[in-house]
Amino acid sequence: MVPFLTFGAILSLAGSAVSQQPLYAQCGGNGWTGATTCVSGAVCTKLNDWYLQCLPGNAPPVSTTTPVPTNSGPSTTPTSLPPVATPPNMSPEWQAAYEKARVAVARLSLQDKVNLATGVGWQNGHCVGNTPAISPISFPGLCLQDSPLGVRFADLVSAFPAAINVAATFNRTLMRQRGEAMGDEFRGKGIHVALGPMMNLARVPAGGRNWEGFGSDPYLSGEGAYETIIGIQSHGVQANAKHYINNEQEHSRETSSSNVDDRTQHELYALPFLRSVQANVASVMCSYNQINGSFACENDKMLNGILKGEFGFPGYVMSDWAATHSTLSVNKGLDMTMPGDITFGSGTTYFGNSLVSAVQSGSVSQARIDDLAIRILAAWYLTKQDSGFPPVNFHAWNLNDPFNKHVNVQGDHKNIIREIGAASTVLLKNVGGTLPLKAPRSIGIIGNGAGPSSRGPNGYSDRGGTDGVLAMGWGSGTADFPYLITPLEAITTRARADGTIVSSTLSDTDLNAAATVAAGKDVAFVFITSNSGEGYITVEGHAGDRNNLLAWHGGDALVARVAATNSRTVVVVNSVGPIIMEPWINHPNVTAVVWSGLPGQEAGNSLTDILYGVYNPSGRLPYTIGKTENDYGARVLYTSGPQIVQMPYTEGLFIDYRYFDKNNIAPRFEYGFGLSYTTFQYSGLSVAGSADGGTAPSGPGSSLDPWLHEKVVTVTFTLANNGTVAGHEIPQLYIALPASTNSPPKSLKGFDSVYLTPGQSKTVTLELSRFDLSIWNVAAQRWQVPTGQTGILVGASSRDIRLTGSVTN
Repeated sequence: MVPFLTFGAILSLAGSAVSQQPLYAQCGGNGWTGATTCVSGAVCTKLNDWYLQCLPGNAPPVSTTTPVPTNSGPSTTPTSLPPVATPPNMSPEWQAAYEKARVAVARLSLQDKVNLATGVGWQNGHCVGNTPAISPISFPGLCLQDSPLGVRFADLVSAFPAAINVAATFNRTLMRQRGEAMGDEFRGKGIHVALGPMMNLARVPAGGRNWEGFGSDPYLSGEGAYETIIGIQSHGVQANAKHYINNEQEHSRETSSSNVDDRTQHELYALPFLRSVQANVASVMCSYNQINGSFACENDKMLNGILKGEFGFPGYVMSDWAATHSTLSVNKGLDMTMPGDITFGSGTTYFGNSLVSAVQSGSVSQARIDDLAIRILAAWYLTKQDSGFPPVNFHAWNLNDPFNKHVNVQGDHKNIIREIGAASTVLLKNVGGTLPLKAPRSIGIIGNGAGPSSRGPNGYSDRGGTDGVLAMGWGSGTADFPYLITPLEAITTRARADGTIVSSTLSDTDLNAAATVAAGKDVAFVFITSNSGEGYITVEGHAGDRNNLLAWHGGDALVARVAATNSRTVVVVNSVGPIIMEPWINHPNVTAVVWSGLPGQEAGNSLTDILYGVYNPSGRLPYTIGKTENDYGARVLYTSGPQIVQMPYTEGLFIDYRYFDKNNIAPRFEYGFGLSYTTFQYSGLSVAGSADGGTAPSGPGSSLDPWLHEKVVTVTFTLANNGTVAGHEIPQLYIALPASTNSPPKSLKGFDSVYLTPGQSKTVTLELSRFDLSIWNVAAQRWQVPTGQTGILVGASSRDIRLTGSVTN
């Protein structure tokens, strides 16, 4: 087990002894060395072997085998106080929305308020999620619709690059522009709530839905979420931060408990959600899994204690679809149940009349119902959907229904899709100037991943197939392609201008055909893939999560055969995440490797822009590519059974590159790595300022405290393009906290995308806040800047550090 911050270290940081743990703090569990008693009014409750927690009340600990209630049950007193009516440190935009919402809620009956929170049921509305209209306040009801990369179940929409590709750009401007374009499309269809972005952390490299998020680092994920939310909500569409929290794999996602210590939760998995709150995100979706023995959608600690408490989240929490487990989940922080019925099509609900009865019996307070109603309506007012918002104009369940107005919302979004596709492409290897291409006489194109699907781009339901160019994974996080440009099509079109002869075979298994096409060509492109998605679809034996990190369809053998035939073999990878490249990466004839990821509808064009040098590659890996799957700190747990599967996060803070660094494991390609067609020089590091002095607050709204987020350290350096091609460099800032904190050797805390022409130089400035330099002090339940020297590391990747400095706090 990776040690947590020892109690002694915490005492030295806090500067005073702590003998009792505060409300919601950890108070025991395997490996715990801190205090085991709680403050008055809280009891140390065993949730599982790994986690005991100070929960409100004086009742005996709750057994983890107690059945979850299936109805509102008898009249009981709520086990925790409802959240405060006005969260502290609320933004001016939220304050104005709350004022309107309070006025509106005062006009509503109990039934109206409950109806605001109760979905109408699976497939009982035009959207994947729907709430009813409330006539006294002219509230039209809400349309909630997937997905994080475009409008699902609709026509005449765009299929954007997946979030994992957006993360690979390390470019906030492109992140924002994608969000704006998606917000425009959701609004154009009359959708009130876009169900994204997704910001789970790719804890396990084979996790099925990793590609829906922004990679394995909480800082980059937070920035991706922040910019996406700002972009979506700039068009008056409510964004939805999901899946809160620790929904890190598909196997047993509804029957498992992610057992996570308090520090790891704050510093890793919750951080992107805090950044979402800073972006004024309207809503948060709680996940299917349990956290420390309690289901996410009725987890008092995570919903009331952290999200609505420490983070001061003013919006509403909705359940993932059918992730509500009881009526009294309302007391634990759940505000809306989706899609409304207990199970799809059951016609029953934990909310609705059951919730009305719970209020009438005293099990749920009227104040709590007012609170959830205010939160839901405030989000509606926040995004100004009370004025001029278009009505729903599509039918998710039947595109041929007369209700569908077939509104084309694509605009010019293909341009930003193509740009992001290129900017997210990572050049991993380029020997002898193989790329960019310079009017070769002949090109061989090999592999199914270069061509079209045999069923067309939308031939597999929710993209549940791996056939043709891979431009998104599968599941609810998808959208229909309006078209899909294949690499074969795009390369052939471009090659025609040079008079280049293109030959191809689109079989992954006909190795003789592959060798024939590759033989004698100036360059041979071999396309390989690896796919994953949501667990309700199994593709080629992969039940959501990948079974391993190997290329699909015998990709290794295909590369080997082509490389044995052609001395200028270029491997193009379209993958949801890392694959093991060891069988061929060092082959002398594999002279270039291009990581295309999941680029969306312009896949072929984006790739061709890179191959021909129209766009100088600047993508960087948002995860580590290891040499074996065993090199990673955590892996998918494929165990299943009738009991809740325990998933101990014993690696703690050390996931992905943090684990590689801590254990001195050499990756194949490190986090943040990527090549360019030019070279860049770093010089002149200056570090000014300090986070020394003062104490961060604790309690409600404390994680939003302006003092905590004030920029107090300024890092400057000079970046120069000393090559011959214009392009973007991605400088990355990592910090190395004092050894006494038991922190990762390096943690990303800053980045930029800087465009430079040949010979040009620029001064780059990156700033750090007290929060950036803090750890979570479990005993004091507050953020704390460690005393001592913190390293400032600036470079081109997590392992290519060019400049080093420090700050003393």
